Amino acid sequence: MVTWQDVVAQKRADREKLLERYKLPESALPPKDDLYVYDFFDKGGADSLLSAKEKEITAIDDIDTLAAMIREGTYSATEVISAYIKRATVAHQLTNALSEVVFEQALVRAKELDEYYAKEGKTVGKYHGVPLTLKDQFNVYGVDTTLGYVGRANNPVMDKSKEAVLVTIFEKEGAVVIAKTNLPQSIMWCECENPLWGCTVNPRRRDFTSGGSTGGEGALLALKASIMGWGTDLGGSVRIPQVMNGGYGLRPSAWRIPYEGVPVTIDGQEHVPSVIGPMTRNLDSLISITKAVIENEPWTLDPKCIPIPWRQEIFDQYLSKKKFIIGVMKDDGVVRVHPPIERTLREAAEKLKAAGHEIVEWSAPDLHQELVPILNKFYIADGGEDVKSDVNKMGEPFMPYVEAMVNRGPPISIPEYWHNMVLKRELQKKYLDRWNASGKLTSTSEPIDFILAPGCPHTAVPCRKTNWVGYTRVWNGLDYSAAVFPVSHVDKEIDSLNEEQRAYVPRNDWDSTNWPLYDPETMDGLPVNLQIVAGRLAEEKLLAVVKRVEEVLKA
Repeated sequence: MVTWQDVVAQKRADREKLLERYKLPESALPPKDDLYVYDFFDKGGADSLLSAKEKEITAIDDIDTLAAMIREGTYSATEVISAYIKRATVAHQLTNALSEVVFEQALVRAKELDEYYAKEGKTVGKYHGVPLTLKDQFNVYGVDTTLGYVGRANNPVMDKSKEAVLVTIFEKEGAVVIAKTNLPQSIMWCECENPLWGCTVNPRRRDFTSGGSTGGEGALLALKASIMGWGTDLGGSVRIPQVMNGGYGLRPSAWRIPYEGVPVTIDGQEHVPSVIGPMTRNLDSLISITKAVIENEPWTLDPKCIPIPWRQEIFDQYLSKKKFIIGVMKDDGVVRVHPPIERTLREAAEKLKAAGHEIVEWSAPDLHQELVPILNKFYIADGGEDVKSDVNKMGEPFMPYVEAMVNRGPPISIPEYWHNMVLKRELQKKYLDRWNASGKLTSTSEPIDFILAPGCPHTAVPCRKTNWVGYTRVWNGLDYSAAVFPVSHVDKEIDSLNEEQRAYVPRNDWDSTNWPLYDPETMDGLPVNLQIVAGRLAEEKLLAVVKRVEEVLKA
């Protein structure tokens, strides 16, 4: 009888075989107890593997810049894909970020693209030769989609029509998938660990989490081992890894980006739907690939996609707007943010005010406290049966967070489910009304343009210590467009606890778990991200205002 341990050993051996020719020898890697590997490439750690040109290629953060250089003939598709394959392999050696590897297929495709370019004198699509990585959840032809379950291994997607629509779109645009990346068992957690592939760690502190559930993407992007990543977000799973790793991530409203061909745990639960979102190393890339997907009219391939074209006029309107009214949310009323997040938000508000924008305090703790528990009920409406069935297929162990989740209670009845739907809708209406009524707080009597808020109550934290995701999850319940972006870093000198913070008494169990995690010494240098929320189906507006805000903060 094949055991779950046999499957794990086989899958990991298969992965390592595919990586072998691109690996650095163990002697060239940092010792296992060397926690900080973020600058490994910058310090020449992979110089024996990466040529000067390959380092030059992977140093480019902007997707459109890289695509233009391929289009101009500065780099070939093969050179770009080869550089990223090598860098992704080493990044995996440092953080355990990869799940399914399709390097050889990627090189074949890159060669085809180069041959087309040589013959036709033009490129295939907007992203000809640009590498693409995806959360393990996306169907890619020829490899498994496991969702972190051992029981879903060895069942590759062998029907091209079952591939994710997103993959279809980017293949049309010339992009090349090189790998899929790690995620937690069931995908239902904000870290990145499962029995099949193990734990993905943070390159800035390898005893800290890379976040989740799209944590493999977060680690790869942080180490410049991918330039375009895609994940899914049910409660923060695109945004949390980018908060932990200091990157850019977008949570669009449901059905703006195609979900077809992306299996999900508790499939059929659409009352707090999981959404697909991009993850990048700079903001212009986030804008570019979001726009590209929508311009490809994904509603012609995914029946649930909303047929709203890219609205350039809205993007331009907010990009040129002279004065914003910004609601600053310092606290969600449940869990207090750590000092570096508090400082970063305060300094950002001060800079925006100095630049001529109006700042008002946004406070809705009552609605946040009511909404998050209702959302939790949707995730376990079946009493955890969907997750249990996948875990029990091979008898693999439950990860602690999964076990706690599935044992929260029995399945709820259909009338209770409907009642929760009513409660959610009522809270959505209350939130909308409060947003619209915010004009009472402003000098012009106009409501706020957007909310500036924390992305998480903390930066990256030690593995298995993340607990409160209310700062991201609430926007899923409201179905608001939200994005995270890097603003500052923890500074142990200025972010040490002051007298009031040392005397702080946590307000509840969640707060009691979160507050003691803060350690300015171990967290020194970690990135601090903020989040902007722009309302429902407001992707163009959101991306424009993030660009404007970032310009002010960087200046």
